[in-house]
Amino acid sequence: MNGPDRTPGPGALPGADPAAPAETPAGRPAAAETRAGPAETRAGPAETRAGPAVTRAGPAATSGDREGRPAAAAAGDTGAARRVPCAGAIVRDYAGRLLLIRRGQEPGRGLWSLPGGRCEPGEDAATAAVREAYEETGLVVAAGALVGRVERPGPGGVTYVIDDLACAVTGGTLRAGDDADDVRWVGPAELATLPVTDGLLDALTRWGVVQPG
Repeated sequence: MNGPDRTPGPGALPGADPAAPAETPAGRPAAAETRAGPAETRAGPAETRAGPAVTRAGPAATSGDREGRPAAAAAGDTGAARRVPCAGAIVRDYAGRLLLIRRGQEPGRGLWSLPGGRCEPGEDAATAAVREAYEETGLVVAAGALVGRVERPGPGGVTYVIDDLACAVTGGTLRAGDDADDVRWVGPAELATLPVTDGLLDALTRWGVVQPG
């Protein structure tokens, strides 16, 4: 996951690796919220060696609110703020545990967050979420509905606009990769004790992904 630290942002999947603690990068301001209920999905854990094929499951994104990945709108000489589009994957297993990665790079190094990162040129949020999930966790996922969106400030006046989508595991083998130095499935009790990126728990609670308290 490149770019902004991830804060806020489920899909159920059977048979995924049961290893699991989680975090989220810090430094994410409170985001404008929008709710589109989290969608849980189930999918078998079959292993695949090839990269993930982008799949869409469920409805097109509805407005939401989560930590964001920047959308490239060059500011030019006007000094206007640039908005950089990003995407995150909200993935849950058969037991309702959330898939989290520990960031291995700044910003938010050492904090737990959702798998995700910047959208590459020509990518939409669903494509980016599938790619980032595979690169950071080794799991192949199918992207579904938008759960929420948040905006986070970045260096140089950049604003990261992060769309978090519900995703379901369809294959792969759990392992940390790319910007992540650890990955695991995290239950509610453990989630409350982990150092996560700023605003992540608030966003997940607003969206109904985790229960308050």
